Amino acid sequence: MSLYFSIDTVNYKSLPDELLLLYLRTGDENAFREIYLRYWKKLFSVARQKIQALDAVEELVQDIFLRLWERRDSLQIDRLDAYLFTAVRYACINHLKSTLVREKYVDYAYAHYNDASYTTDEQLDLDELMGAVEQQLNDLPEKTRQIFRLNRLEYQSVKEISTHLKVPERTVEYHISQALKSLRVYLRDYLLTGLLTMLFMDC
Repeated sequence: MSLYFSIDTVNYKSLPDELLLLYLRTGDENAFREIYLRYWKKLFSVARQKIQALDAVEELVQDIFLRLWERRDSLQIDRLDAYLFTAVRYACINHLKSTLVREKYVDYAYAHYNDASYTTDEQLDLDELMGAVEQQLNDLPEKTRQIFRLNRLEYQSVKEISTHLKVPERTVEYHISQALKSLRVYLRDYLLTGLLTMLFMDC
């Protein structure tokens, strides 16, 4: 059975992310438009917290969606929200790296990562990184994974998560700590090159 339906018979706004992804992979422009409308403001808000220039933020977010469309049939995405929020964080890393003065960034990298063999021409492989992060997150307990995503990918504070999930703040802090410990070990090679600095910074 074909996944294509006319816009008159499909209410894209009511579709869950999983179905939108299925439509997207078939080249459905209406599904892509709904994904864009559903997540553009959220991604813009996340990027705006790290980057001051509005035009840079807009371009960064647009590039994420352009890449999603161009590689729709090859990207391995389990959770659309996790993929997009992770993509915007890594895109922020790339942008900030490119705008830093070369000498200052090299000094910073060597000061914090003594074993790093960092080169300023190094490019962040977003697909590889996101795949590695997602794979390790999937191995974590469900509650730990949920709290980590809310805190580090959606920028919710410990207090906000505590209120939302109705759990003590200490419980939230514990799960974040456990997730970070696991990810630091699993993603050690990326940390040594400074590529995942923002993921492990305090929010």
